[in-house]
Amino acid sequence: MDKNAIFEKIKDALIEDFDLDESQIVPEARLYEDLELDSIDAVDLIVKLKSFLPRNIDPEAFKKMRTLQNVVDGIYNLVQNSEVR
Repeated sequence: MDKNAIFEKIKDALIEDFDLDESQIVPEARLYEDLELDSIDAVDLIVKLKSFLPRNIDPEAFKKMRTLQNVVDGIYNLVQNSEVR
């Protein structure tokens, strides 16, 4: 799975589950400031993304992610590391 596919899955989840406007969902968008996600929303997003991940995202690592690009990169690395094993 490449970074564009990951971004599209996140974008779809944000539009469907969080009623965000597609124009807001850009790689540099800040999760808490620009998209107005709170900690509960972040947990809901992780749960939504679990369906296509090889293993769970570390909640502590997710807390450090500030932008959508951080989330994409983190998931990409998780997927890549799982494929290497």
